[in-house]
Amino acid sequence: MARKHSRHGPYEDLYPKEETAEPVPDCWLCGRPTGKTIVWHHPVPKSRGGRDVVPMHPICQQTLITNFTNSELQRHGMDVEGLLANPNVRKFVDWVAKKDPDFTATTAKKQR
Repeated sequence: MARKHSRHGPYEDLYPKEETAEPVPDCWLCGRPTGKTIVWHHPVPKSRGGRDVVPMHPICQQTLITNFTNSELQRHGMDVEGLLANPNVRKFVDWVAKKDPDFTATTAKKQR
């Protein structure tokens, strides 16, 4: 006996559904579009009560971690301009602006 309703419509496979691409968020620090790997960074560290997260490139997050302590990051909070006032961070952002969104490299340790 034939079924009244099939699981698939007769024309379902003829017209594939178009997938809508999600918009790519921009990096919070450098402003470039993020690549395949997105790091969700806490501008105010969780250990200091931070709850907000922002999208960043892994290399940009590593630069912040290298150049600032948790106390300094807490003082700056969500203020990107305050972070960019640091000469090392400004130099990094100017350098990485010409790179591919998925670019990775090692970062130097902070001189203490």
